[in-house]
Amino acid sequence: MREPRWLPRLVLESAHFDQLREHGGLSGLRDEDALEAALARARQKWAFEPASDLSSLAAAYAFGLAKGHPFHDGNKRAAFLGMAIFLGLNKKELDATEVEVVQVMTALAAGTLSEGALATWVRARLIRLAL
Repeated sequence: MREPRWLPRLVLESAHFDQLREHGGLSGLRDEDALEAALARARQKWAFEPASDLSSLAAAYAFGLAKGHPFHDGNKRAAFLGMAIFLGLNKKELDATEVEVVQVMTALAAGTLSEGALATWVRARLIRLAL
C-alpha cells in the first residue's frame, strides 16, 4: 500500500467546530499535546507497523482522539469525524448506521472496545467511496 493521505489538523478542528455549532457543547482545545499525539498516532503506526492497512490507521486516529480527550467536549464525535475524514481522503467510507457508530464510539471511549477491535469493525464496513 502506498502512503495514505493524512488527516490535517485544521480539517479536524474545523469539522469539530462545525459539530459543536450544530449539536452544542463546550468549545476549545483542552490539551494541545493530546491532539498532536492523536494526530501522530496513525503516522507512527504506518512507520513502525508497515503491514498496517487503512482500517487500522483510521482506528488509530479514532482511538487517539477518543482516549486522549484533546477537546473540552465532543471527543467521541471528533474521533469518529477524524476516522471518517481520513477514510474519505483515501477514497473509502464506512457503511454503518448511526446507531452502530454511536455504540462503537461509546464503547471505544469507555475502554470496552480496543483499537484492534475497532480496526476489525472498520474493515468489515469499509467500502470504496462513490465518486
